[in-house]
Amino acid sequence: MNTQRTGKEADNIVNIPQVSTGMIAQSGALQQVGIAMLGKQLDTATSNGAMLAASLASLPSPSLEASVNPNLGGNIDLRV
Repeated sequence: MNTQRTGKEADNIVNIPQVSTGMIAQSGALQQVGIAMLGKQLDTATSNGAMLAASLASLPSPSLEASVNPNLGGNIDLRV
């Protein structure tokens, strides 16, 4: 029985070790891209948190609000 292939049959044979090492290299590259994307997302979240904290710090204090609207929030209506 002849196990060697020639012509078109030889071109269709897949070299499994080559394919597997190529897939491993590609998955490593995809992992590095994913890590870089997560790093960028963390930077964005940190920046957004800092901006939110700064905007909350710039809000008027409750004592200033009370001087502008003295009757606001002074009474609570309760029903039992």
